Amino acid sequence: MSKPDVKKVVLAYSGGLDTSAIIPWLKENYDCEVVAFAADVGQGDEELEGLHEKAIKTGASECYIVDLKEEFVADYIYPTIKTGAVYEGEYLLGTSMARPVIAKAQVEIARKVGADALCHGCTGKGNDQVRFESTFAALAPDLQVIAPWREWDMVSREDLLDYLAERDIKTSASATKIYSRDANAWHISHEGGELEDPWCEPTKGIWTMTVDPEDAPDKPESVALSFDKGQLTTVNGVALSPYQALVELNNIAAKHGVGRIDIVENRLVGMKSRGCYETPGGTVMMAAYKALECMVLDKAALKHREYLGLEFSHVMYDGRWFTALSDSLLAGAEVFAQQVTGDIVIKLYKGRATVTQRRSPNSLYSEDFATFGEDDVYDQKHAEGFIRLFSLSSRIATLNKKAQDAKKGN
Repeated sequence: MSKPDVKKVVLAYSGGLDTSAIIPWLKENYDCEVVAFAADVGQGDEELEGLHEKAIKTGASECYIVDLKEEFVADYIYPTIKTGAVYEGEYLLGTSMARPVIAKAQVEIARKVGADALCHGCTGKGNDQVRFESTFAALAPDLQVIAPWREWDMVSREDLLDYLAERDIKTSASATKIYSRDANAWHISHEGGELEDPWCEPTKGIWTMTVDPEDAPDKPESVALSFDKGQLTTVNGVALSPYQALVELNNIAAKHGVGRIDIVENRLVGMKSRGCYETPGGTVMMAAYKALECMVLDKAALKHREYLGLEFSHVMYDGRWFTALSDSLLAGAEVFAQQVTGDIVIKLYKGRATVTQRRSPNSLYSEDFATFGEDDVYDQKHAEGFIRLFSLSSRIATLNKKAQDAKKGN
C-alpha cells in the first residue's frame, strides 16, 4: 500500500529512544518536515531538560514544549474524581487521564503550524495508540495519522540503537531498558523487567515516587482537605490551584508510602498486562472525596454515582474522552458534585490513608436519628410497617408458591 502524501507532521515527542528514531525515519520514509511536540503534564523537569535542543539535533525543524499541568489537573483529573472512576477496582487511571489533554494539544500545534499529519510512538500492543488516535479522530479527522511501530520493520531496542548509530545520531539510551515508565503529576507507572512474571514480587528498585511503607515514619501524619461543590479548594487550610494542591498532597503522602498498587489489568487490545502504579496524592484525594460524598448523597444517588464511576472508568481507560457518552457521564457526576462541600481529615501511616474526621453543611447524617441512645425523633415501632411493605413482594411470592404446591398435591 502506498504511503499518503505528507508535507508536515507533528510528532508527540518524549526524547526517548523510540521518538528519537521516529524523527529521521519520518523524514526518510515520508520526505516530510517533522515538528516535535512535547507536553509538560508534570512529569518533572529532568524529563524536559534539553528536549528542544535534542529534537532539533535529531532532525526536527521545530520543537514545541507546552505547559499543560494546570489544564490536566483542573479539566481532566478533577472531573474524573467527581465520577469516582477506578478501573478494575484499583487503577486510578493516571496514564489514561493524561492522553486526551496531550493529544488535544498536539492537534492544536498541528493547526498552528499547518501540518497535514500527526504521529505518535505508541506500540501496536498497547492502549495508548487507541487513546491518541481516538482523540485525533474526534478533533482532527482530516489529518493523516502515522504510527511507525505498525509500519517499520524494527522490533527491538537494539534495532533502534543501530538505526540511530548508522545515521550518527547521538542518544543516551542503552540496549538494556529494564522498566517502561510513564510519569505525570498524578502518578508514575512501571512495567517490564521482573514485573512480566506475575509470580515475581516487585523489588525495591521498581518504586521511584513513594517511600517503602516499611521504611515510612513511625509517627502518623494527618492532612486536612476542603471541598466546595466537588472542587478541592484547600490543603491544610492553604488555598491552592488544582495542580499545586496535587503537588502538595504528593509530597505529603509519598513520604508515608501511600498510593502503591500492583495489578494485572485487562488492556483494551485484548491482552492482560501487569503494572505497578504510584499515586500518592491522588489516593488521598479520592479517599477524601469518597468520604465526603458518602455524607451528602442518599442511597439511591450514591448507587447511581457508583454506576457512573464504573462506566466512566472504561470510557477513560479506552480513550473515549471526546465522545457524547463521556460528556453525559461527566454531566451526571457534576450534578452530584454540587452537594460535595465540606472538610475531611485523613491520617497517613505506613502506606495507608484513613479518613478520621468529616463534616459538611449538606450532610444527611443526623446524630438525632442515628443515635443508639434514647431519642425523641424516631419511633422504632414504625419500622414494623416499613419492613412489611418493603418485603411484601417476597411474602406474596412465597404465598403463591404454597398455593400452587397445594393444588399439585390435590
